[in-house]
Amino acid sequence: MIATGLRVVVAEDEALSRKRLVRLLKEAGCTIVSFFTEGRGLMDWLQTDHSIDALFLDIHMPNLDGMEILKFVRGRIPVVLTTAFSEHAVEAFDAEAVDYLLKPITASRLDRALRRIQARRPQLVLSKPMDATPVHHRYPVQAGTGVVLVDLAKTTHFEVENEVVWAHAGTRLRTTWTSLAEVENAFPGAGLLRIHRHLVVRPEAVIGLKPAAGGRAIVRLQGGAEIEASRGGAPRLRERLGL
Repeated sequence: MIATGLRVVVAEDEALSRKRLVRLLKEAGCTIVSFFTEGRGLMDWLQTDHSIDALFLDIHMPNLDGMEILKFVRGRIPVVLTTAFSEHAVEAFDAEAVDYLLKPITASRLDRALRRIQARRPQLVLSKPMDATPVHHRYPVQAGTGVVLVDLAKTTHFEVENEVVWAHAGTRLRTTWTSLAEVENAFPGAGLLRIHRHLVVRPEAVIGLKPAAGGRAIVRLQGGAEIEASRGGAPRLRERLGL
């Protein structure tokens, strides 16, 4: 089990399950900021200003269903759903859950969930001078006869077609680049990953994976788009996501 240092909240109404999850999280080095046994109190708490790294959320909660809470959070806080049932998995990943843990939760399976959470944390900038110019992860896309700047954090992936690089940030945008190597060189510390000869993905935008023929994988992204990772790219993406 990795030592995470993550600040987490646990929402679980069943005492034995809650005790087990809290114990496993503490053994992994997590700090339990708070815990809740019903949904309405959790929802009220989430609407105030709190700094946490993740929420472990039971689906079947008194007063307010966990899926409703997940949809309210919607990617603003990494959420790991915990449940004794598997039928909500597709809906959970559609609502941008980081992971979906079936009870009884094991240490090894929790470890994978924590790795997924850590993979989504912002890159730390070490030894940055106090007066250094801040790094803005933005890039230009064509807009009429000019350009506009797009935030990398709003981008799911880049693809190249006929020496034109297209960015996907809610819509398909034509960039000023002609190769994916230029994209990678523009953001050396952003963690972008080449998953196909014509595709670069931002791993934080990945919400699901499913196997495809020949060792490839179908990658589901925020917003619902699906792209295919190659036979070589699929294992690299799984490793990056801690799968």
